[in-house]
Amino acid sequence: MFLNKIKLFLVISICLNFFFFTYDGVESKEIKIISGIAEVTDGDTIRINDKKIRLIGIDAPEQKQKCKKTWLSISFLTFQKEYFCGKISTLKLKKLIDNKLVNCKSISKDRYNRYLAECFKNGININSWMVRTGHALAYRKYSNKYIVQENIAKRNKSGLWAGSFEMPWNWRKKISLFVIFFLIF
Repeated sequence: MFLNKIKLFLVISICLNFFFFTYDGVESKEIKIISGIAEVTDGDTIRINDKKIRLIGIDAPEQKQKCKKTWLSISFLTFQKEYFCGKISTLKLKKLIDNKLVNCKSISKDRYNRYLAECFKNGININSWMVRTGHALAYRKYSNKYIVQENIAKRNKSGLWAGSFEMPWNWRKKISLFVIFFLIF
């Protein structure tokens, strides 16, 4: 009798663990359409009405992130200048959207409660456009969808690819470590 109770307890524990570790929330995976005039937050985030939307599958430089590009080349000498590539990325997205109607398709939210979405303006895939023009990168950690567009931007030396830059995810990590170090000391 005692062993049966232990076996029952183990089976229930295993089932509960399986349920809790595989449970993905009650939210369905149906596509949610969000439409309206978009306000650009940065190169990979917009807001439509009260909904914050992260452009899925891409990552753009942060507002304070600096990149370098060549401004003068003489024979074997090359001179580069720094510029705020995150601000440029944001401006390019603003110019593309141009206070027009944007339609976004979302199937989930991220840990910051932003809708993860693919967005369109007049049939143009905004996520794809940002990567293809070199103002954002394919965010391979979460998706392989925009790798072809990134390769086109690299080949054409478009946007970020016209110079040198640090990957946005590495830049954020470095800044976070700096802030932690600064707070400790």
